[in-house]
Amino acid sequence: MATPWYKRLGDGLSRTRGALQGHLNVLLRRGPDVDAVFWEELEDALIQADIGVVATTELVGRLRDAAAREALPDAAAVLDRLAAEIAAEARVPGDDPFASGPATVLVVGVNGTGKTTSVGKLAANAVAEGRRVVIGSADTFRAAAIEQLRVWAERAAVPVVERAHGADPGAVVYDTLAEASERGADLVLIDTAGRLHTSTDLMAELVKVQRVARRESAHPVRTVLVMDATTGQNGLLQAREFDRALGLDAIVLTKLDGTAKGGIVVAVARELGIPVVRIGVGEGLEDLAPFDADDFAAAVVGRGD
Repeated sequence: MATPWYKRLGDGLSRTRGALQGHLNVLLRRGPDVDAVFWEELEDALIQADIGVVATTELVGRLRDAAAREALPDAAAVLDRLAAEIAAEARVPGDDPFASGPATVLVVGVNGTGKTTSVGKLAANAVAEGRRVVIGSADTFRAAAIEQLRVWAERAAVPVVERAHGADPGAVVYDTLAEASERGADLVLIDTAGRLHTSTDLMAELVKVQRVARRESAHPVRTVLVMDATTGQNGLLQAREFDRALGLDAIVLTKLDGTAKGGIVVAVARELGIPVVRIGVGEGLEDLAPFDADDFAAAVVGRGD
């Protein structure tokens, strides 16, 4: 029997939770008093979890107001409120491109983020939900990416459109959308080549790919960034550049199980204003799932059910 998602989420976030709880336990051992030192140490703990300075300052400010206004009795009560505040910070309004109706989704990101694997997992999950999916293998610069995506497509029983190594990515997008139209697909996933966010020429090529998709697609075109959680604040810099060039609709955040700084979810939401719609906490197909701010916050703080 498959492990429930909340259990997998909790296990995947164990490094972040362990690091954060180490700090929180120190606060609790100091006793029930909520004084200036308590608030300073709480800020330090959240910043070390990579939530970000601005988000942490505002979050702790709200907790201090709540502690005074509602007469929270002790440190434990304050920490019980912490999960709700983290969830509020991590929640960004916006459609989930993988669940909000027919769509063509361009999946972008730098090399090594798990982009191609994420496309495969998203395709398999969509098929399991009864959707008609076509994959476009537009990462023509890496022969390994073409082969990797082919394996995922076979596993999910999804058609994949590809051209030879080195072919024009725009031509792959054109062919993919023609195939999707013939098959009546309601979800098209296009894997693009990894781009360094600092490369003007490579980003310009992505803009061209996006333009072809918008011209040829019968469905709305959405652009989703796959971001590696272990890159922390550097990942935010990458995301800003991709958003500036392409106008991102959503983020898939992978490898949360590989970092003690899972608070980057909050930093992404707070500083970029782009919704995180999927998170990855492992290598398995079932370890990439829709993001739920309440479940995430409870798993990180370790004060939920």
